[in-house]
Amino acid sequence: MRITKVTTKIGDKGQTNLGDGSFVSKSSYRVCAFGSLDNLNSFLGWVSVVSSSRLQDKLKKIQQDLFNIGGELSLPNKDLNLIKMNRLEWLESEINHINKKLPPLKEFILPNGSELCTRIHIARTECRNAERDLVRLSENEEIPSLHNKYLNRLSDYLFVLARSIQLKSNEKEIHWNHKKIK
Repeated sequence: MRITKVTTKIGDKGQTNLGDGSFVSKSSYRVCAFGSLDNLNSFLGWVSVVSSSRLQDKLKKIQQDLFNIGGELSLPNKDLNLIKMNRLEWLESEINHINKKLPPLKEFILPNGSELCTRIHIARTECRNAERDLVRLSENEEIPSLHNKYLNRLSDYLFVLARSIQLKSNEKEIHWNHKKIK
C-alpha cells in the first residue's frame, strides 16, 4: 500500500480503511492494535537517538518487524508471513546472550537509571500495551500467533537490555522495597 494522499477526510466520521479496502471503526480492536504498534515504534525511535550505532542497527530491524506486523494486521484474512520464526529466534538469542551477563534478580527493580535506560523502560511498557492490544484482537479475530509471541519476547528483550546498559554504566539497580508496604 502506498500513501498518495494524507488527508482523505474518511476518518472524520470515526472510520478508517484497511489495506484490503474495507472500512472499520477507529475504535476497533484492530485499529487499536495498529495504534499501539505505532506508539511502540515511535518510542523505539526515541530510544535510538541516544543509542550506540550498534544498538541503533538492532532497533531499526525491530522497527521494521513492527511495521511488518502492522502490515499483516492491515490485511485481515491474508497470511503474508512477513514476520518469520527466525526473527523470534533472534530476539530469544539476544535475550539469552544479554541475560547470561546479568546478576540474577531477587526483587522487582524500579525502572530508572540513565536517560537511555529509562527510555528503554518506557519502550518496554509501550510494548506491553501493544501486546495487550494484540491479545485483545486475537481473542476476537484470528491473527498469526507469532505476532503475540514476538511482542512478548520484545518486552523481555527491552527489559534485559535496560538492565545490561544500567550495569555497564555502573549504575546500581534500585529494588522495590516491598517491606515498607503495610
